[in-house]
Amino acid sequence: MAPALGLIRFAGLTLAEASTLSEELETGIDPEPLAVSLNEIDEAAGEWEVLAYFPDETAARIAAGAVDHEGASVSSTPDLDWVRRSLEGLPPISAGRFHLHGSHDRSRRRAGGISLEIDAGTAFGTGHHGTTLGCLRALDLILKKRKPRNILDVGCGTGVLALAAARALHRNVLASDIDPEAVLVTKRNARLNNAGPWVTAIAAAGVDNARIATSGPYDLIFANILAVPLISLAGPLSALSARGGRLILSGLTQAQERAVFAAYRSRGLVRERRIADGNWMTLVLKHPA
Repeated sequence: MAPALGLIRFAGLTLAEASTLSEELETGIDPEPLAVSLNEIDEAAGEWEVLAYFPDETAARIAAGAVDHEGASVSSTPDLDWVRRSLEGLPPISAGRFHLHGSHDRSRRRAGGISLEIDAGTAFGTGHHGTTLGCLRALDLILKKRKPRNILDVGCGTGVLALAAARALHRNVLASDIDPEAVLVTKRNARLNNAGPWVTAIAAAGVDNARIATSGPYDLIFANILAVPLISLAGPLSALSARGGRLILSGLTQAQERAVFAAYRSRGLVRERRIADGNWMTLVLKHPA
């Protein structure tokens, strides 16, 4: 018999409530869920549910106690279905020329643009989160005017951003993450999405790595992490940015935008664009030529 996972079900939500709750579960709960999915259960009534899967029922009950929501129910579910169930709540999405889908939706790939297959799993980032979508939209807008030659993705997760840049430009992208599992997933996704020749993934804490230092400066840097590390990395990332280069920063809320931007403005960078997705914010900064 397959081992049982813990499941928290939050029902009777609006889409806005479900989106906010899923973001909280993905970024601010201890223990962290294995997967989170949003499902529309009554289209006419606009009713949604959020499902969060944990290694066991005990972990699910601890996590449920950390969430300020009265409508949570905790149960156990067989291990064999959680990936499929989580993927059912992740429909294909588009951000400019980029189209993201899971393996369960290969038949729904678009004929035009750049399609990337990214499944939910052990590394963060399917592309459905507002921060990743903001970065992809920012990349799409940048590509309409310029073609970056040297690219760095800090905190790559599943490699979505590195893959998108590599596929669009057919140029080398250096992707890094502090989590070795994320590095393995990025390499696997690069091969799956025909980006293997252009994507190099390495394990690194922040940008403290000889390969990152010697491969710079970079015309384009992605850093989709969190506000506090974005601020602490303002100096190193600004130094790695080429003159005239762009930094795409995300993982911050609208309330954190001012503090993050101030850290980079003090290093001479200017704000070129801001992209909001709900409460999440993506900043495009320019290193003056």
